[in-house]
Amino acid sequence: MATAYTPGLRVSPFTTIRKTRRLPLKGTVLVREGEHVEPDTVVARTELPGVMQTVKVAAQMGVEPGDVEKLLKVKVGDRVEKDQILAESRSLFGLIRTTCKSPMAGTVEHFSPISGSIGIRAAPIPIEVVAYIRGRVVSVIPEEGVEVEAQGAFVQGIFGVGGERRGTVRVLADSPEEPLEAATITDECRNCVVVGGSLVTGGALRKAAEVGASAVVAGGIIDKDLVDFLGYDIGVAITGHEDIPITVIVTEGFGRIPMARRTFRLLKLLEGYSASVNGATQIRAGVIRPEVIVPLEEPIGGADVEGASDKQELEVGATVRIIRQPYFGELATVTELPPEPTLIPSGATVRVLKARLSSGEEVVIPRANVEILSG
Repeated sequence: MATAYTPGLRVSPFTTIRKTRRLPLKGTVLVREGEHVEPDTVVARTELPGVMQTVKVAAQMGVEPGDVEKLLKVKVGDRVEKDQILAESRSLFGLIRTTCKSPMAGTVEHFSPISGSIGIRAAPIPIEVVAYIRGRVVSVIPEEGVEVEAQGAFVQGIFGVGGERRGTVRVLADSPEEPLEAATITDECRNCVVVGGSLVTGGALRKAAEVGASAVVAGGIIDKDLVDFLGYDIGVAITGHEDIPITVIVTEGFGRIPMARRTFRLLKLLEGYSASVNGATQIRAGVIRPEVIVPLEEPIGGADVEGASDKQELEVGATVRIIRQPYFGELATVTELPPEPTLIPSGATVRVLKARLSSGEEVVIPRANVEILSG
């Protein structure tokens, strides 16, 4: 019998999480294999070369390129400050003084006697990579980075913006259907991962940023509210590099969509725990999902660990989220997987599944229109 697989968002109360932490270019790894690290532990460091600026000394001083070398006040390797004199000449018995000053602070990297110019490179830019999660270094990538492994709760969202942040989980909604409004966010949400239910409003986003929250997690968001908060529209490229004060993660999609009960229940159990979050999302090749990670020493009480699974197999009994209209955002349980392609109202013949909605209604849905809610 053939086995069907379909993409899904992971929602696991206790699983093994492994993260690769890599420098953008070769540098120095600062930790050893087997070492325990905290989220803010610097695991690798390097320096990006500063920008190079060419100073056309001959042109600025009105002399021949071959005459520049004897006028120089600096040499290759010297450190210079902004407006420091690089070259100087005197004429008319010393009464007329002509100079060429450095446009920036940096280091003299080269001098060309052919063009009469000097190259000044700005100071290198230090780059540090932190562990991001609390865990153990399981492997070292020489001169590049490490892999950090942890056990704990793992929740993926469907879309997010904003980069890596950390905070204490704080649930402000009493149910998955309750929206997150600005009025519920107080100064106590500072440095917290604030969790709502069906929707985070534009006002709530602004209030969360104002009080210093680390992140906001909710079932859905109105696209206009997100655009207003960012100040620009989002394309189809990878997100996560936005210059915003908080990370935003939605678990279900755009619009007012109740958070999946399983996801909400898990986040409720994690209230008070420290979480690492990342809003980076990529929906094309090399899919990246936004995430909430809570490292744990052992499964949290009340979480359904035995029922959790990381399988991506579509089978009878699997819980799926419908990602197309007319049932967009609803959760359902697969009741049957007909093996033969079926004609659907659009006129296409595709493989389908039968599923039972939370209301009890049984529907027929193309398999491409669902994603598994894996453990």
